[in-house]
Amino acid sequence: MGREMVIVLDFGGQYNQLIARRVRECNVYCEVHPYNISLEKIKQLQPKGIIFTGGPNSVYAKDAAVCGKEIFELGIPILGICYGSQLMAYLLGGKVASAPVSEYGKTEVEVDTGSDMFKGVSETTICWMSHTDYIEKAPEAFRVTARTTVCPVAGMECPEKGLYAVQFHPEVMHTVEGMTMLRNFVMNICQCSGDWKMDSFVETTIHAVQEKVGNGKVLCALSGGVDSSVAAVLLAKAVGKQLTCVFVDHGLLRKNEGDEVEAVFGPEGPYELNFIRVNAQERFYKKLAGVTEPEQKRKIIGEEFIRVFEEEAKKIGAVDFLVQGTIYPDVIESGLGKSATIKSHHNVGGLPDYVDFKEIIEPLRMLFKDEVRKAGLELGIPEHLVYRQPFPGPGLGIRIIGEVTEEKVHIVQDADYIYREEIAKAGIDKGLGQYFAALTNMRSVGVMGDERTYDYAVALRAVCTSDFMTADCAEIPWEVLSKVANRIVNEVKGVNRVLYDCTSKPPGTIEFE
Repeated sequence: MGREMVIVLDFGGQYNQLIARRVRECNVYCEVHPYNISLEKIKQLQPKGIIFTGGPNSVYAKDAAVCGKEIFELGIPILGICYGSQLMAYLLGGKVASAPVSEYGKTEVEVDTGSDMFKGVSETTICWMSHTDYIEKAPEAFRVTARTTVCPVAGMECPEKGLYAVQFHPEVMHTVEGMTMLRNFVMNICQCSGDWKMDSFVETTIHAVQEKVGNGKVLCALSGGVDSSVAAVLLAKAVGKQLTCVFVDHGLLRKNEGDEVEAVFGPEGPYELNFIRVNAQERFYKKLAGVTEPEQKRKIIGEEFIRVFEEEAKKIGAVDFLVQGTIYPDVIESGLGKSATIKSHHNVGGLPDYVDFKEIIEPLRMLFKDEVRKAGLELGIPEHLVYRQPFPGPGLGIRIIGEVTEEKVHIVQDADYIYREEIAKAGIDKGLGQYFAALTNMRSVGVMGDERTYDYAVALRAVCTSDFMTADCAEIPWEVLSKVANRIVNEVKGVNRVLYDCTSKPPGTIEFE
């Protein structure tokens, strides 16, 4: 191949693409492949390194994901992470057992800084653990390079064969020096030069789309959000006028957003796109009437989206492909592959069983939000669009707890508009990963103008994150929160209480539903 590559073998962990993303942060191209990829295929790919991911099962389970130990004889450096480290130990003659104490969360780990994996790392460092089994004894020829108070082999290596393993997750942000460790593996152990850039992804993807589409017609589900906007411009670069962008205003958008999207992508905007706006507010409200369960709401919105697109496609005639701005956190949370379902995203797990298109194209499916933004900048999309606040496909339908009504939509639109306005005025918007207002289904007693009220509570949410797989609650200055709360209670009819959500991800998700 003409470029350096590290491959990630997926054993079913939640963080498989996050590992790939961290490798790409080292400017080394990385792909994820199934754990049972053939040795012949690996040889064809010519990777400079291989990483085994974590996984949900024990190496002793009947349905355990296990590769052949011949992979260790390829002469390619291999790093095993969590389950991947246990599998390496198990296949090479070590002993894996149930840990006397399960470790979960931030854990103090002692590392051997003489190991090539831990060069430049503190002798005692904080790492993210998530395991029930552990390596009780390392295989012969391996030496232990890391340990905790309850985990005797938190790291091991056999440098002569290029084999390294860690029980913790260096790829997550909670492992403080995790990037240093991964960079050590990729750059020093695998000896990669780091010459891959995001423009390579854009160029390769445009070429792949052109080959796939040929002379076919393409319909893009354009929401106006970052992901679908980047997908739309990417497809426009690839297939030009073969692309039609359909923007569905489902009545669940932020205040004034429908008109803003049309101003950017419509006939008067800077992009030469075939643009169609469908005003389907009443249609969605009727479908959602009486529905309170979050997954059901997501499924309804997802299916109705597809049905609208199908109708528009028939009007255009003979549309072969549907394009969506699906990104990797959507895929993982929707529980595709081996991962557990957290919530269905309407453009992934929320799709109905039957979709009347030849194929669905998701050019951003393996990227994280910040990588999507880099791709957007490479495509020439202005910064104010690329760094726009993320907005979920189901829109305010999942920021309204319980039944969705037109009245509730107006309440949360107005509250959210005030919140975003004050955050921007305070100059703290650029430092936040995502922030929004949601409408709870809680009503409580209040007093306004010497009279009793019984109105809704609005919850404010703000998080700091780069990859949207994990997130920390943002510490918004009290004077800003106080001003927002005061304005919402005074200016938004039907609200008499404002709350602030202090939950991180995990255990919560960024959205409320």
